[in-house]
Amino acid sequence: MSIKITVDPVTRIEGHLKIEVEVANGAVVDAFTSGNMFRGFEIILKGRDPRDTPHFTQRICGVCPVAHGTASVYCLDDAFGIKPPPNGKIARNLIQGANYIQSHILHFYHLAALDYVKGPDVAPFIPRYEADYRLTKEKNDIMVEHYLQAMDIRRKSQEMLAIFGGKMPHVMTLTAGGVTENITVEKIELFKKYLTELMDFINNTYIPDVFAVADAYSDWLEIGKGCQNLLSFGLFPIRDDYGMFLIPRGTYTQGQWEDLNAASITEDVKHSWYKDETSGLHPSQGQTEPQPLKAGGYSWIKSPRYNGLPHEVGPLARMWIAKEPEIIKLGSKAFSVMGRHAARAIELAKIGPAMLEWLDQLEPGKPAISSYTVPKQAQGVGLHEAPRGALGHWITIKDGLIENFQAVVPTTWNAGPRDDKGQRGPLEEALIGTPVADADNPVELLRVVRSFDPCLACSIH
Repeated sequence: MSIKITVDPVTRIEGHLKIEVEVANGAVVDAFTSGNMFRGFEIILKGRDPRDTPHFTQRICGVCPVAHGTASVYCLDDAFGIKPPPNGKIARNLIQGANYIQSHILHFYHLAALDYVKGPDVAPFIPRYEADYRLTKEKNDIMVEHYLQAMDIRRKSQEMLAIFGGKMPHVMTLTAGGVTENITVEKIELFKKYLTELMDFINNTYIPDVFAVADAYSDWLEIGKGCQNLLSFGLFPIRDDYGMFLIPRGTYTQGQWEDLNAASITEDVKHSWYKDETSGLHPSQGQTEPQPLKAGGYSWIKSPRYNGLPHEVGPLARMWIAKEPEIIKLGSKAFSVMGRHAARAIELAKIGPAMLEWLDQLEPGKPAISSYTVPKQAQGVGLHEAPRGALGHWITIKDGLIENFQAVVPTTWNAGPRDDKGQRGPLEEALIGTPVADADNPVELLRVVRSFDPCLACSIH
């Protein structure tokens, strides 16, 4: 006999996600993920000046604005046929790097940790599902202190970001051709001061905490496997033609590492509330035509596919595609709840030292932006990695205005519904096999969901 469990909404994520699962013999045998809002940013952008896109797309989300702003300016660079000067390229990387620090720390301490750490019986630690808390009392109490300390660390990472970004959220300095910020010695030194403190927290608090939880919950290296296909657009370009990245571009499909071919991306909508005739299109030709309550639909999220297959995106995908030794040595256990948490921590350990090197490469007084002319007709693409995973923006310009704009975001990849072939999305697949000890207290389901760090505001843009 099977039972159905619905969690609506999933808490401690960005936005409104519903999950429905069927449980038989104590484990999930079927799963459905539903994005329950529609916002229409792609429609809103039509007819506007292309230079508006970094500002409009940042409003897709208050958690992920930097990633959308960055993808948009990459997209405009491509459409306008321009390259930022070295200062502009480096400043963009530093702005996004600061956001990565804030986002990864936010995810672990304030969104996921309370599935494993028991806080006191006061807000914000209650209400909650009860879990099988395994940390010693001493370690648990220390983690609660770190939960509070992490709020201050996140504040400082936002202040650091604002040095070159102007403000946060919704950065003002990102633009086609670079950034509008003047690079000065004072700003470089202030950024470095912040970064040194944040790296100390990352190396001596955040990473040890992640691995303490992973050690206590080692059985969760066997849970939440998902589709085991992975994709990365590449993070932090370190060459002018975007052909080389600190964290590489590529795919891992059916057990093989391969180069990325962006022409192989499509979006299905058979089980999404969009018109069926828009299904299977490449994003450069994509359409956003809502059809609420369409028969067979159960989500406002589309279903991206690469070569017709679902692919997981995010820190695990990036670290596996980069062949990071600490992740690769886990073997198949990397494809798991704890594998995703470990990958985030390992990734952040790589980003901080790179940011210090970039600071030393900045040239005070040199330009940070290239001049350009808005073309009458053009197409462009901006492929980027948000903290949550692969993010792509595609633009078509006609008569100097936006004719079409499409965004395919990390949680679209991860939390989309079944595709036209009936293949589950990566998050749906990851829920299969998850043990559920108590149907009235399904904390196990939420551990799987939160390991992906879903952002529904982005995916139902």
